[in-house]
Amino acid sequence: MPKHTSLPPEKEKAVINQLLNDWHAAAAKADYNGYFDKIADDGIYIGTDAGENWDKKAFAAFSKPYFDKGRAWDFKAVERNIYFSKNGKTAWFDELLDTWMKGCRGSGVLEKQGGEWKIKHYVLSMTIPNEVTAEIIPLKAKYEDAYIEKLKEKK
Repeated sequence: MPKHTSLPPEKEKAVINQLLNDWHAAAAKADYNGYFDKIADDGIYIGTDAGENWDKKAFAAFSKPYFDKGRAWDFKAVERNIYFSKNGKTAWFDELLDTWMKGCRGSGVLEKQGGEWKIKHYVLSMTIPNEVTAEIIPLKAKYEDAYIEKLKEKK
């Protein structure tokens, strides 16, 4: 097993920032392999819809038609924070994104695998300004109430 070596935290942050920027850019350019190669084989992607909780294989299958059309989605980070575990093998981050959905929040976990960072878990959420939450809840309820009840019945 190779010995774990890591860069100083600021350099590791730069590496992760580049990886995440490249990951988002790969989607914008419809670079399927460039996008999915950055996700760990056992990675999870959680999208904005309550039903979007995919393993890598399912997310890749869902996304393929978008990539095949020549443009998937274009998310640009306008703010990002990165944190590390004490042993330096795990990192987590949050980012504010400029997207076609307006502001979104992304957060995730990365793991160093063989000297390379891989995305293990990513969550994409649309932001809702506090001032309009009361207006948004009825719109969400129309779609999500039945879904949540169905999940409760499974328990």
